[in-house]
Formats: sequence, C-alpha cells, structure tokens
Amino acid sequence: MGFSIKLAPGVRIRASSRCIRTSVGPRIARVHVGGGRTGVSTGLGPVGFYTSLGGSSRRGGVSTNAASRSLTAAAKADQAQDLFAAIQAITDIHRQPFPPATRPQAPVVPVPELSRLIKAHRSNALAGISLFKRAARATAKHHADAAATAEHNAMLTQADVTRQQHQAALDDIWHRLCDNDPGTVLGVLAAAFEDNEAAAAPLGVSGSHASAVVQVPNPTVLPQRMPGVTDAGNLSIRKMTKRQTADLYKVLVSGYVLVTAREAFAVAPGLTEVAVVAVRLGSLDAYGARPTEAVMAARIARANLAGIRWDDADSPQIINEAAAELVTNQRGTTRELHPLDPALHPDLGPALTAVNLDVGPAREQ
Repeated sequence: MGFSIKLAPGVRIRASSRCIRTSVGPRIARVHVGGGRTGVSTGLGPVGFYTSLGGSSRRGGVSTNAASRSLTAAAKADQAQDLFAAIQAITDIHRQPFPPATRPQAPVVPVPELSRLIKAHRSNALAGISLFKRAARATAKHHADAAATAEHNAMLTQADVTRQQHQAALDDIWHRLCDNDPGTVLGVLAAAFEDNEAAAAPLGVSGSHASAVVQVPNPTVLPQRMPGVTDAGNLSIRKMTKRQTADLYKVLVSGYVLVTAREAFAVAPGLTEVAVVAVRLGSLDAYGARPTEAVMAARIARANLAGIRWDDADSPQIINEAAAELVTNQRGTTRELHPLDPALHPDLGPALTAVNLDVGPAREQ
C-alpha cells in the first residue's frame, strides 16, 4: 500500500511501506531519488524507460573499474540534471503567472509628525528668552505650540489635496485603460513587455482587440541531447531525434506566444482578444542579411483561457485547443515549424515590417 502527492509541476513524492521516493522533472527527463537507488526515467511519447544509477549493492572493497564506473555514472547523472533543468525551463515558459491589474491607489503624501514641528517652533520661540523669565517662556511655548499645530493642519490639508489630485490622474489613466483607449493600452503593453526574457512589442489596438509580436529563439538554442538508456538498461545521454527537437521547439514557441497573451490580458483588463505573431531571424540571404520570418500566429480570446490547467497542460495543447485562430507551417514527418509565407498570409505584413531583428551589414544600394 502507498500513496503519492504532487507538490509542484514535475515534482511528486511517492510513499510506500518500504520507502519514500521523490520524482523530479518532466516525462522527457525525470530523476527519481529517495529509498532505493537513484534512477532516471525518460520518454517523449507513449514509451518510457527507466534505469538506476550507482554501483552494485555487493558488500566489500571497491575495485578501480567499479570506482571509474561510479564516477562515469555520477557525471551522466549531473548531465541529466542539467538537461532536465534546460528542458524544464522550456516546458514551463507558459506557466508564468501574471496577477491581474487593479485600480491604482495614490500613495499617502508624508507629513512631518506634530511633535517634530512643536519642537522646532519652541526652539525658535525660546531663543533669546532667559531661563529665569518663566512667564515669558510659558507664553512663548503656548504661541509656538499653536503655530506648530496650525502648520501641521495646513500640511495635512495640502497632502490630502495632492493625493486626491494624484488619484484623479491615476483614475483617468485607469478608466482609459479599461475603455481600451489605444494610446493608453499601447503604452501599458510596451512597459509590461519591456523586461521580458523574449523581446515583445505591441503592434496595435482596435476596440477590445490588440496585436503583438514576440521574438522567439531559433531551434539551435535547444538542448541537443536528452537522457536515455542503452539496450542493457544503463543510463546514456542520447542525441535528440529530429522529431523530439521539433516537438520541443513547438513547446518553446507556443510558450512564448501564450505568455505574451497572458501578460497582455493581465495588464490591460479591457482587452478581450490578443493576436500574437512569433518571429525569429531567418537564414542568411545572398546579401549577408538575415530576414525576419514568422513561425506562428495565434488569435487568443481571454474567455478561452479561463479554466486552463496551466500546471498540467503543455503549451502546444493549450494553443491548439484555446486559440480562436492558429496559423503554422508544419512540414514532413517531424511536423517541424517552418516560416510562414507572407504572400499566403498578408496580415503578417505589419508584424514583419514593424521589427528589424537583423543588425548585420546593410545591403548595397
């Protein structure tokens, strides 16, 4: 008898009458630690493999060959962990949460404490009055306290007026944002996208619909290898197949498209739909330039993202099921993403002309 608990995406603890084991990572490269031997399982598709790490359980001395094998296994385990971290970062791109924007509140304008003002007024009022003139000093303190109180009340009144003016300005921006004023929405989106890992920029706003472009990396950034097992059941680090690379690249591109749409919906509460175009640098042309090419375009409605299981569903599945419109160019048996043809999709023109990803040499005139 036993049970298992999912602590976080990719992290699960399993308990039985014999031991407790923890599994970390996606199905493509999952590491199992705890009771028993440490092992690695892998599977991208319907078939999975598992292999344990470490040497023999026999007691006694350790031979040189056994020690060498242990070091090799440990090195492979470390490499498997690195590959897991890289793959996990890609599979988790779309899971980044974005808290929804709320009506901004103007901060309270700070005002000096009354006791500090009284102390300052008294110090000025008592300057030059002898310590032996008790009546004069008492009168001076009384007038100083009254002046300090009046000044403090005036400061409080001015601070409240200033805060109200600030709040009115914030409310004006908030109302224009909720009403989808194009200039306001574009400014807010540009500020939100500015610090993103993948460069993104808004393209336009029409009614409650917005469009944006996001730059995605080329497939060369993907891990070239993944954990696997030999025919004998030993851990190996294998080169990823073309199909696995193509699938992982679709996870990456879909993730960046989704995260761009999610952030747009979060910071612009009036938007009901966002169209996102994923672009990347193409191959060198005859002039030595690298053209900008689109590899995915998706139109996503806010309502379609409600109820998504972000911690469980992968990005291609969400894109395929939630996008009101999805445009890709997948070819061959690997279903690899290829550039979209602007001639077949003229709506991509603004996205391709609005960005210039190439910083190479200019063409000759």
